[in-house]
Amino acid sequence: MNVLVVEDDADIGSMLRRGLGAEGFDVTVVERADDALDTARANNPCAVLLDMILPDGSGLDVCRSLRDGGHTGPILFLSAKDEVRDRAEGLSAGADDYIVKPFQFDELVARLRAHLLHRSGQVDERERLIAGRLILDNATRQALYGPVHVRLTQREAELLALLMHSANRPVSRGDIFDALWANHGGVSLNVVDVYVGYLRGKFTEITRAGGPTIATVRGKGFMLDLAVTAPVESGHAVRRS
Repeated sequence: MNVLVVEDDADIGSMLRRGLGAEGFDVTVVERADDALDTARANNPCAVLLDMILPDGSGLDVCRSLRDGGHTGPILFLSAKDEVRDRAEGLSAGADDYIVKPFQFDELVARLRAHLLHRSGQVDERERLIAGRLILDNATRQALYGPVHVRLTQREAELLALLMHSANRPVSRGDIFDALWANHGGVSLNVVDVYVGYLRGKFTEITRAGGPTIATVRGKGFMLDLAVTAPVESGHAVRRS
C-alpha cells in the first residue's frame, strides 16, 4: 500500500518513511504543496498524511484539491495546530482524521490502518453503530467523532448504544434501567443517573468539537441530541440554526 507523506520537517518525514516502511507501506515523502498534487496524480496513493502548513501553501488547499480531483482514500492531517477550529477546518476540507503533533507513532499507524480498513469495506458493520457523525465501535469500545476518540467502559458503551438507537428521542430512566440493570440485584434506579454522568464526562471533548450532547428531557428521561453545534468558545456551545 502506497502512502504519500506531505511534510516539510525533514526529521518527521524521515521518521515516517522508516516507520511506515517497517509496517509494510510503500512511502513517498514530499515537502511542498505542488509536489504533493503532482505525486498524487501520478501515483494515486492509498492514503495521504498531510501537514497543515507547507512552504508554498496550505495543507487545507491541498486536501481540497485532492478531493476535487477524485482522491477517495483516507487523508489524515498531522499538525501542531491544536485548536478546535483548526480540527474543524481540516475535517471540513475533506480530511478523515486530524492528529496533533507531537503524536505517538503507534497511534498514527492504528488510525491509518483503521481508515484503510473502513474504506475497503472489511469492517463488520455490526460492530459499529452510527448516528449522524458519531460512531460507536463496539469492538474497541470507542466513541468516535472526527478526530476525537473516546474510550468507554463496557457499561458506558451499552448506555451510549441504547441512546444512539433512539437518537433525538428521549429514553426514560425506567427503560434504561430495565435494559441494562434489571437483572442485577441490589441496584437502584439512581444507577442510571450515575452512568449518564459518567458518559457525559467522557463526552466533553466530543461536545467541544461540535458533536452531540446527552440531554436531560424533563419528565421523559435522557436523549442523545444530534443537533449540530458550533465548537465551544469561552465555555458556551452555540447551536447552529
